[in-house]
Amino acid sequence: MTDLEVIGEQGEKTLAKLWECTRRRGDMPGFAKAITSILGAMRGEDDQAFNMTSTVLSDPVLTQKVLRLANSSMYSAFGQHVNTVSKAVVVLGTDAIGHLALGLKLIEEMGADTADGEATVAHIEMEKAVLAGIVAQQIATAAHNPRGEEAVVCSMLHTLGRMMLTFYMPERWLELQRRADDDGTSIEAVAPDMLGLSMEQLGHAAALHWRLPAQLVDGMRRMDPPEEGAAIEPADWVAGLSTMSAMCAESLWHDDAVGAAEVQALTESYSSLLGMEADNLMIAIEQAKVVAANDLTIAPLSRPAERRAKAQAQNRQRAAGNKILLSGLADMRDVLDTASPGQMVQIALETIYKGLEFSRAIAFVRNRRESLYAARICFGNDSRELLAAMSFDDAYEPNVFHASLNSDRVIFIENARDAKFAAKLPQWWKTSLSEAHSFVIIPLSYNGQAAGFLYGDWDDTFPPIQLSPTEFSLLNDIRMMVVRAAERRHKQETVATITAPTRA
Repeated sequence: MTDLEVIGEQGEKTLAKLWECTRRRGDMPGFAKAITSILGAMRGEDDQAFNMTSTVLSDPVLTQKVLRLANSSMYSAFGQHVNTVSKAVVVLGTDAIGHLALGLKLIEEMGADTADGEATVAHIEMEKAVLAGIVAQQIATAAHNPRGEEAVVCSMLHTLGRMMLTFYMPERWLELQRRADDDGTSIEAVAPDMLGLSMEQLGHAAALHWRLPAQLVDGMRRMDPPEEGAAIEPADWVAGLSTMSAMCAESLWHDDAVGAAEVQALTESYSSLLGMEADNLMIAIEQAKVVAANDLTIAPLSRPAERRAKAQAQNRQRAAGNKILLSGLADMRDVLDTASPGQMVQIALETIYKGLEFSRAIAFVRNRRESLYAARICFGNDSRELLAAMSFDDAYEPNVFHASLNSDRVIFIENARDAKFAAKLPQWWKTSLSEAHSFVIIPLSYNGQAAGFLYGDWDDTFPPIQLSPTEFSLLNDIRMMVVRAAERRHKQETVATITAPTRA
């Protein structure tokens, strides 16, 4: 571990200035509060006043991370799915969750104010830390090491000195950068002379200042590959993985050939220390790159410009789709007094099919004599082949379709393949429409009775979607046009029956 006692007067001045900056910015009160609570749970203090489960549940992001870890392959020996934080605490233990929480809270709190402008450098260092944690997580999972979670947090904290300096003292960071560029060297090389302490010492000082557990502080130290045949302690494995992961993150950041070569060299250097073949380390790192591309926001690795372009294109696409919905709704209003209910259903189905770019759109009609719902009109993939196969009993069953019909409200299912949702899907859907990833049900009811519904879905060729309030409103307006047409036809038939002459 870095010996902080060797820090001289210049280093002490740097630390004093850093603590002053942290106090001025509130000393990260959210993180400080989280540390107090989490460490209390890890030490078993004040059990009545504090509960690890309640602390995790108070943070939706942490809840999701804890449950994902508990259900990961690292803990597959526990068998069944872990659906509650309470069980996750049992499976993982308070130490594992505490380590995970500390790392997440640190990155979350330090990154909360880093957006654009002068904070960009800090944001970059935050994302590199997150990337290091992702690399460590993939390697630890592949290694099945019991100290994997600890190594993930230590990997995120390994560059804590850089994060602290860029976040709290950006002007000093810029001075270091200029000096390093002038000397043709690195920031780590010039830091001791300019700050009076190394980046590693700065990070360890911050960790001790926040009273992080000694085990985590030890895991943050730099660990070079040992001599061949040297004994490797469990703590060395953690420090070795955190060191390699942080170095990998630095090399992976720009997603270029030079960085790829550096990563390859790192896997060969650290293979023996981590007890894994270099090829297996590379497989884990490649998987980390896939995860990071989705989790990071500004790293070149995550293709931010491409992602923004796709998002903008999708927004334009959705805006164009809403215009189609509005135009179709206008058409339905124009023919409301003359079109039959069947014609209105046809217009409505075509409108939502085009406007929402469904893979398939199907109109189901209720046949009361036969007591079933049957598909009558279908647009899109395999439409004609599907029609004959899609019918089901109108007697209530506890599934999502009857739920929509009974409640008479539009239902949107974002992920129809979620294992927890499988029981709410009827067998006829699983047989005919299981290619769908997301779908919408638009019930059609009048006089308190369900008459049918419109259905539309998206398969995997369409990007993940969330319906906006505007789209929900337009879908409701479209279905009301169909219902009004049915009500108008019903009134006409009633009047015709009443006024029809009675035969002698």
